[in-house]
Amino acid sequence: MKNIKDYIEENKNRFIDELIELLKIPSISADPTYKDNVLDCSKAVAKSLENAGAENIEICPTAGYPIVYGEKIIDVNLPTVLVYGHYDVQPADPLDLWESGPFDPVIRKTKTHPEGAIFARGACDDKGQFYMHVKAFELMINTDNLPCNVKFMIEGEEEVGSENLSTFVISNKQKLSCDAILISDTGILSNETPSITTGLKGLSYLEVEVTGPNRDLHSGLYGGAVANPINILCEMIASMKDSNNHISIPGFYNNVIELTKEEREEIARAPFSLQDYKDALELSDIHGEKGYTTMERTGIRPTLDVNGILGGYIGEGAKTVIPSKAFAKISMRLVPNQSDKEITKLFSDYFKNIAPKSVSVKVTPHHGGEPYVSPTDIIAYKAASQAMEKTFGKKPVPVKAGGSIPIVALFEKELHVKSILLGFGLDSDAIHSPNEHYGIFNYLKGIETIPYFFLNFTKMFKSN
Repeated sequence: MKNIKDYIEENKNRFIDELIELLKIPSISADPTYKDNVLDCSKAVAKSLENAGAENIEICPTAGYPIVYGEKIIDVNLPTVLVYGHYDVQPADPLDLWESGPFDPVIRKTKTHPEGAIFARGACDDKGQFYMHVKAFELMINTDNLPCNVKFMIEGEEEVGSENLSTFVISNKQKLSCDAILISDTGILSNETPSITTGLKGLSYLEVEVTGPNRDLHSGLYGGAVANPINILCEMIASMKDSNNHISIPGFYNNVIELTKEEREEIARAPFSLQDYKDALELSDIHGEKGYTTMERTGIRPTLDVNGILGGYIGEGAKTVIPSKAFAKISMRLVPNQSDKEITKLFSDYFKNIAPKSVSVKVTPHHGGEPYVSPTDIIAYKAASQAMEKTFGKKPVPVKAGGSIPIVALFEKELHVKSILLGFGLDSDAIHSPNEHYGIFNYLKGIETIPYFFLNFTKMFKSN
């Protein structure tokens, strides 16, 4: 394709500046305090699509935050690619661990990103990654290289489970009809070893509440005589895994398929340094389910983790109190054949069953999603693989990831189309953590690679 690198070189500073402006908007969907900011971000996304050359742009209302839609239909006889992304971001807490403001983007060089990385909440997940598609689209329009039709669907609730996207998809099947779905909300193994994600875990996310006495109590007067909800909650959580870190909820593994020796050997062939992994996280050792490697634990095994815990007095100084309540937020990442609804019920039943009579418990499901597997023998995957090989100089490795994008399974169910997970982030980019960042190299490499996907996919589609 002509002029791709020239166009990027001529416009890279503008591409970076535009992303920085988008990252300044604190579009935190989980916190109602930021409602106006999330809505402002949807308008900024719509404007960016308009500026890039998209048509029929809509800010589509939902019961929650809006979905931004845009398209460019150049010929109804050509294939159509639907680009999905999200403009909402995770909360920035804990703020005191950020080296710079989460919504005051700065560029700093790191060992992993010697050419610099943009530090800001949402830089990698997912503003930097979906904005690659906007700029790649602009590039294709302005260099006369757009080979097929394009549709954009950028939502504002991915970080809270995409609760209203399913209604939108089901109600707009014709509007969203396409031949492939392209998503950049995943990563690569390294900047030297490109990869394409071929599997995502499902998710079951819940909040649990343990209640003891009807009010906070003096720990000297009542300690040892009544149940302490924090103690009980910790004991209950601890009981959910055995000494081998195997999840002990009855029936949890019933539908988990054990991989063959050959399949596990294939996973082991992916480049991975355990020492580099530990060094990056400043760990003296790893931890996980016995009998599985780190890559297997994150990619093919289900997990259970406490994401937050609250109870009692946590302010400055001391307050000797037995709290009335304790809370925890718990997520379970699921593998193919596990259903989020089934696992949520198994967890709820088990949690209530193991509670002592001295407390009462409440389980509140928040959101979930089904696991997803993308085949490597379809033309969309082959188009993505060839595009990465063109720009990285290496054939990408297919990998299964530990993250979840709940909407992907719904796309397949309702639109009958497979999604290609063409991400460019790195595990070290600290998504969902303080000091999230996204490499300039990765951002520009995505803009360079995406047009080749469109060209390859269109050629293969025509000849198929």
